[in-house]
Amino acid sequence: MKEIKLFINGEFKTSSQDFISTNPANGEAVAKVYIPTEKDINEAVDAAEAAFYSTEWRSMDQIKRAEILEAISEKMKERRNELTELEIADSGSCVRKAKADVHNAASYFKVLAGQLRKFQFEIKDESASRAGFSNNYKIYEPVGVCAQIIPWNFPLVMAAWKIGPVIASGCTTVLKTAQETPVTANILAEILRDVGLPKGVVNIITGGATEGELLLKNPKVRKVAFTGSTQVGKKIMQSAGARLQNLSLELGGKSANIVLDDADLSLAVDGALYAFLYHSGQACDSGTRLFVEEKIYPTFKEALLKRVAEVKVGLPQDPAAGYGPVINKKQFDTIMGYIETSKKEGAKLIFGGERVTGGEFDKGYYIKPTLFEVTPDHTIFREEIFGPVLAITPVKNEAEAIKLANQSHYGLAGAVWSKNPERAHKVARQLETGTVWINEYHLLNPGMPFGGHKQSGIGREMGEEGLKAYLEVKHLWVSDCDERAKKPWFDVLF
Repeated sequence: MKEIKLFINGEFKTSSQDFISTNPANGEAVAKVYIPTEKDINEAVDAAEAAFYSTEWRSMDQIKRAEILEAISEKMKERRNELTELEIADSGSCVRKAKADVHNAASYFKVLAGQLRKFQFEIKDESASRAGFSNNYKIYEPVGVCAQIIPWNFPLVMAAWKIGPVIASGCTTVLKTAQETPVTANILAEILRDVGLPKGVVNIITGGATEGELLLKNPKVRKVAFTGSTQVGKKIMQSAGARLQNLSLELGGKSANIVLDDADLSLAVDGALYAFLYHSGQACDSGTRLFVEEKIYPTFKEALLKRVAEVKVGLPQDPAAGYGPVINKKQFDTIMGYIETSKKEGAKLIFGGERVTGGEFDKGYYIKPTLFEVTPDHTIFREEIFGPVLAITPVKNEAEAIKLANQSHYGLAGAVWSKNPERAHKVARQLETGTVWINEYHLLNPGMPFGGHKQSGIGREMGEEGLKAYLEVKHLWVSDCDERAKKPWFDVLF
């Protein structure tokens, strides 16, 4: 059994508190995990602050930081098998999903390195400058010490998304992983140490709400970056607001998936299933509201029901498994509660709605793919479930689909399925959401920004916008006028 220690100031250390992390597929022990005390947390923040002001880190140029990012990517690839196995055991990810997560995390560091090499930290604004008067520059500088909190559903990818821009920008951080999934970020800490990242630049701890609150309240923290539920995000925003901390939030979603009547059904049916079943529906951008034009709905529904029956719910190690267990009993109970509420409200259950049982399945929390036909009055039309549950609503036309899609306080992602590019673009432009796919779902480009509108978040991760989220911009005015007589504005005093 692995030991997951606190990574503070480049060293691994134990604490007076610990717990046993378990595999969500079977309840078996995965690791002994140490929880930081308040003293440990403050020590981590102190280390981050010391590193931020250290000559070694402050003077390191962007090319060297890019080389560190590239080295991290290569080390992750070298340890891909170990990371994959641990991601499966730690999070219940199926083997194909876990392999993709390791690949995507490593790829992000590499792509970010390329962006960093080209990024201009000082730009002369020619339109604002005038010969004989002034030269004006925009200078991008690191925000400072960051507190970063990640969720349990994509532990390695989320750690990469948070740590990457810290290194690229020249910030420092204390990253708190979720108690449910602490293992692979600890391997990432070993990689950071091995590639020579200066001590204290990245510190990694594990904990729950108490540890998160202790971290956020430290007065040395200048930026907070949180990925998780909208409910918790609101509390963090209040906390950060009281301290006027720089803030990035990537929160919940209830994303709309729109199938127009000219869609390729062979694509749209599988795309609709992938949109809500990927990782047991435990993805913030899941397409959990499906809108299908009435003209094709009977045909689409028939194909959907046939195809969903072919999805294999299996053990995470099974290469043929489409998805595996949900993370724990608490999440299982929440999902099943939504299913029972939907039945009581009169939503029409057309597939699933039950726990998968028998043999090894009894050791974890597995739920059959669940499809309901709903109206906007049903709870599951509005609320995020974070499980393999789909709310389907037939619509008269694309105008109704757009209206219902935007009838949400979330705005993280969405998709449009159509053979007509112009029509699909027209619909996509009207969706109030941070990411829209056309004839695709879930795929993200590490060179492009990801984040939400409305209550799905503030700010962006990845892309140039994700880097700039960790930078403050300074206006530098350089006078091009060296004669006192040509500065009449001074005369206002005399």
